[in-house]
Amino acid sequence: MTTATATTTAAVRPLIISLLILSLQTTSLSLPGEGDNLIQFKTSLEDSSSLDPTWVAGTDPCDRTRPWLGVHCSDTTVSSLLLMNLGLYNNEETGIDVAPLEKLENLRFLSLENNSFTGPMPQFNQLSSLKSLFLSGNRLSGEIPSSFFTPMGSLKKLELFKNNFTGKIPHSLQQLDSLIEIMLQMNQFSGPFPVFDQKSLKVLDLSFNNLEGEIPHSMQRRFPASTFEGNPDACGVVINKPCKAVSNTLPPIGEAIMASNSTTKWVVLAIVVAVLLVTILFKKKEKSDMFSMIGSDPSIDNHHEHAVEVHAPSINRRAVGSVRRGGNYNENGSLVGKKGQLNSGKSSDLVMINEEKGVFGLSDLMKAAAEVLGNSGLGSSYKATMANYGMPVVAKRMRGMNKLNKDAFDVEIRRLGRIRHRNILPPLAYHYRKEEKLLVTEFVPKGSLMFVLHGDGGIAHAELDWPTRLKIIKGVGRGMGFLHTELSELELPHGNLKSSNILLSANHEPLLTDYSLHSLSSTAQSLQGYKSPEVVLHQQITPKSDVYCLGVVILEVMTGKYPSQYHNNGTDLVSWAKEAVANGKVAELIDPEIVNGGGTVAEMERMLCIGAACAEDDHVSRMEMREAIRSIEGVQV
Repeated sequence: MTTATATTTAAVRPLIISLLILSLQTTSLSLPGEGDNLIQFKTSLEDSSSLDPTWVAGTDPCDRTRPWLGVHCSDTTVSSLLLMNLGLYNNEETGIDVAPLEKLENLRFLSLENNSFTGPMPQFNQLSSLKSLFLSGNRLSGEIPSSFFTPMGSLKKLELFKNNFTGKIPHSLQQLDSLIEIMLQMNQFSGPFPVFDQKSLKVLDLSFNNLEGEIPHSMQRRFPASTFEGNPDACGVVINKPCKAVSNTLPPIGEAIMASNSTTKWVVLAIVVAVLLVTILFKKKEKSDMFSMIGSDPSIDNHHEHAVEVHAPSINRRAVGSVRRGGNYNENGSLVGKKGQLNSGKSSDLVMINEEKGVFGLSDLMKAAAEVLGNSGLGSSYKATMANYGMPVVAKRMRGMNKLNKDAFDVEIRRLGRIRHRNILPPLAYHYRKEEKLLVTEFVPKGSLMFVLHGDGGIAHAELDWPTRLKIIKGVGRGMGFLHTELSELELPHGNLKSSNILLSANHEPLLTDYSLHSLSSTAQSLQGYKSPEVVLHQQITPKSDVYCLGVVILEVMTGKYPSQYHNNGTDLVSWAKEAVANGKVAELIDPEIVNGGGTVAEMERMLCIGAACAEDDHVSRMEMREAIRSIEGVQV
């Protein structure tokens, strides 16, 4: 090698090394435009504030040092989007914009579970390379076209449960040879059972839809009864409900009437009518007697407005499952025994609207061991523990719910029963009487936020450090945001928000209850939670009345004080907070229990200012619910 060559090589080597380093750095980035495509998808959503902190335009979604929430990469490209439980929702008219996701060439896994997406099935079939699609726990609805899944030959797992899909199950699903799992339960699919005979299929759930007819024999041999339960018009050996041959003959009484002469017809008809009248009167009396068994307890203080839930063992999920697998269901959603008799005698008198955790009847409820929880403006509350149901429930006798007739009441309650959100407790069942209604919900052992804050001698109060209180406030905000989106057409989407109507799970996740009853109530005085000034002074109700109530809840949580807005001997939290904000003394409002437990005082003060702003007296100047939630989400620990 000559000196000139050696010199040239030495000069070129640093350039080669630099190019190699640059090449390595370049391959560590995602494909050009992937971040832009994700931002475009995010922008198309109606509310994507939960993604704002990490989904930043101009940054790399596959940068491991600054990962984007829910984005997972394989090597250098986006392969999975896991956007579950983030409160995301779309504009129902425009739907979900799938086009930006089509440009993610290596996207294989998409999960939007447990958000608030609405409208028809989005065009996710354009993502032909997807292997897993999880959309459960949303509010998607309508029919899915028969050929919808034809382009998705790579699909292995499909979860659409807990939505409101209707019509027949798409035939194209029967043609996908790679499917391992299909979860379609708890929708409203109708028509005959499709035949899924793919050898690859290991998991199938078609339960709690409106499918009808005989279950295909090939599927009865492969899958358990739980796969098909909850379809009232289904039959088959696997669910212990033999299929009956269709008969063209008339019932015996009808046959006798048609075959007899005119005089005999009228005699037989009169006898039939008389028997029916006696039966109806007897059943009416029996129902009334059963309902009256849930009576007022003289030990209840009628002036005590809240229901304090008492402590109980944790929910036995296995027991619930055994109840659900133990029988079939009639058209009323009641459990039916092997010979067709109702297991609970008068189960049809109690309308089940949420069967996810099992079913029970009115007689089961009447026989249950009961504890009096208390009285509220709506009526009395009882904790009931049934022998054949896996968890205790709360039964509430609701007064003043006569605004709607029975059919309209059923429609409204069923709509509430279909609500699915981690911060909302849906009703399980109801019993209708003209004078009173019985509403049944799940029992939550830890009890209400009011009890934890103010009851039990302050023992439970000590559990509420700053991160826990922030979690509670954010959960309440997300639940309210969901109601104001899902039930936006209502005059008052919640209408009864107060700390006694916020239950806490074992890990302090808040659950809203007694919501959206304003449209059912004929006595508005029992509702409106912490009544806002426009309600008290002018009987004027707007969605912003809920914002005021949210503000009082925030102030109650942050100060630990019992509000006079709830009871006359409490503290006027709103006036106290406004005066402190005006005088720059917000820190004096903070519950000492929070400060002693550590945390950023500036963030605590910020939350108190949000509460005071939500409780603005003038509803015109008061912020909207969406603005309030956005402010709450911005507060950090």
